Amino acid sequence: QVQLVESGGGSVQPGGSLRLSCAASGTTLSVYNMNWYRQAPGKQREWVGRIATGGLMATLADSVKGRFIIYGDNAKKSFYLQMNSLKPEDTGVYYCNIGGTGGVWGQGTQVTVSS
Repeated sequence: QVQLVESGGGSVQPGGSLRLSCAASGTTLSVYNMNWYRQAPGKQREWVGRIATGGLMATLADSVKGRFIIYGDNAKKSFYLQMNSLKPEDTGVYYCNIGGTGGVWGQGTQVTVSS
């Protein structure tokens, strides 16, 4: 059974940084697109970024480009979202995903950016 477990959320002041981790079990990550999504209170889930199959190309949403970095470590069966220069509008529950919206999802981790 394929499972994703996230960690690394928390509370931080504007301008701060957090790193989210997503650890996979039951599969090899390199065969999937690896995604991060987020959902702010009262809003629809939003795609944040992706590492393409094979782990060679990362793409980020315009709203986080230049502030967030997404990368993977196939040996550790994990991928990461490094979030820098955080803003209050980055607050939400962050989910990792493999295989797209019909694929496998993590349980979500809360990120709160507030002064």
